Formats: sequence, structure tokens, C-alpha cells
Amino acid sequence: MRLALGAAALTISVVPTLAVAEESLADVVEIRPDAVPYDAEIDATAAVDAALLQAADRGTLVMIVLGANWCHDSRALAGWLQTERFSALVSERYEVVYVDAGHPQSGEGRNLDIAARFGVEDITGTPTLLILDSKGRQLNADTAKSWRNAASRSEDEIYEELAGFTAALAGA
Repeated sequence: MRLALGAAALTISVVPTLAVAEESLADVVEIRPDAVPYDAEIDATAAVDAALLQAADRGTLVMIVLGANWCHDSRALAGWLQTERFSALVSERYEVVYVDAGHPQSGEGRNLDIAARFGVEDITGTPTLLILDSKGRQLNADTAKSWRNAASRSEDEIYEELAGFTAALAGA
């Protein structure tokens, strides 16, 4: 009898704890979107050149996302950029080019000359994010390779960093 009572007490004390834990988890966990825009068949150089011309015409920045569809961090960043919250920022202030980088971690990278063109060598992870002005000058040399954890970043953190680059454009 004592054992049964102890089990019942244990069940009663654990169930409310689990309910609280699930509630807290729902508040903390952010469901991130996924997208797969990295196309190995596009001419990445032509796409970047077109984006630079468009940026010069529109007075915007160029965002080059070197990523891969196999990479959850690349898909997460692309997914955030396609959400309603990001759409105004991206469409008004950036020309975005998704460049398939293959698998640079294993020595099977593609289009790595795009990053080298703008001063970023030794791509070892995806995504790598290049922010350029309309003249092709890189604005984020210190953070370009830091996006390998994009899936772990919060929506607010990503938005604030990208919006920070466009602050100078707001007055233009």
C-alpha cells in the first residue's frame, strides 16, 4: 500500500512540473522557417554583377548569401529573409543573391571565387554572408564568416544586424 501511494504522489508532483516545462518551452522556442533557394545551376558571377548594377540604380546594398540547400543554417537564414517581417527590409534596402557554395567544409565548394572577389578567403562553413555597397565594397568583413550559426540566432538578432547596415541608406 505504501508503494502505491508513493507512486501516486510522484505522478501528482511530476505532471504539473511537466506542464509548466512545456509552457515555458513554448515561450522560449522560436519556430524558424526554412527555404531552399541555393541553385547550383545559376551563373553566380552574372547574378552578383546584376545585383550590383541594380543596387547602383536603386541606392541599395547587396547581400550575397553563400550557402547550400543541405545546410540547416543556410536554409534558416534564407527562410527568415523570406518572412513577412524581413520582406520590407530586404526588398527596400537590399539586392539579395543566393549563391550555392557546395560543400566547402569537405573541399567540394562551388562559387568560392565570389567570396574571394570581395576579400573573403578560406570559406569553411555555410552560410557566409557578404554585405556590399553598390560599388562592391564589403561592409561586414568582420562578421561575414560568422553566420555558420544562423539557425541558432534569434529572429531579432538577425533583423537588427541586417537593419544596422541599412541605417546610412535611410537618410539617402
